[in-house]
Amino acid sequence: MAAQVTQVQRFFNGYKQEVSRSLRDASKPWTKVFDAVEEKTGVDRVNIFAGAVGLCALYLTFGWCAQILCNIIGVLYPAYISIHAIESSTKQEDTRWLIYWVTFGIFTVIEYFSGLLTSLIPFYWLLKCTFLIWCMLPNKHNGSTIIYHKLVRPYLLKHHESVDMIIDNGTMTHD
Repeated sequence: MAAQVTQVQRFFNGYKQEVSRSLRDASKPWTKVFDAVEEKTGVDRVNIFAGAVGLCALYLTFGWCAQILCNIIGVLYPAYISIHAIESSTKQEDTRWLIYWVTFGIFTVIEYFSGLLTSLIPFYWLLKCTFLIWCMLPNKHNGSTIIYHKLVRPYLLKHHESVDMIIDNGTMTHD
């Protein structure tokens, strides 16, 4: 049991160091904001970040119009980073964010058709926001990459010819 606790502590300490490194990365848009807030409050930016995450979680759980906050988080940052990816010369970031948007789109369509379920699932907006953040995490095996490679890609490879035929038939003009 003590070995498991030590593993969990190591995991969270490693994650805390990664968050701290990201919050101090001068190339990230949020670094200047955290510099200013940390300087004015004297509170470490990791604690500020953790507090902000906690407040967002509370709002997504109990707040009025939690759907708006969830969608801002799920769209605003990925859109901003996608624009940077488009403007960069590397293909890797383009692919990463295209995979996110494919996953986001599929999830949005599923969510639309299961609208009744979204009102019945407790803490739905918190769960959705957590899912979207998992999908956009800045690592190689984030949620959107896993979903794409395990579900979307195999399905597409299996059915792409029939989907292409349906699209071709639907776009053909009739004289």
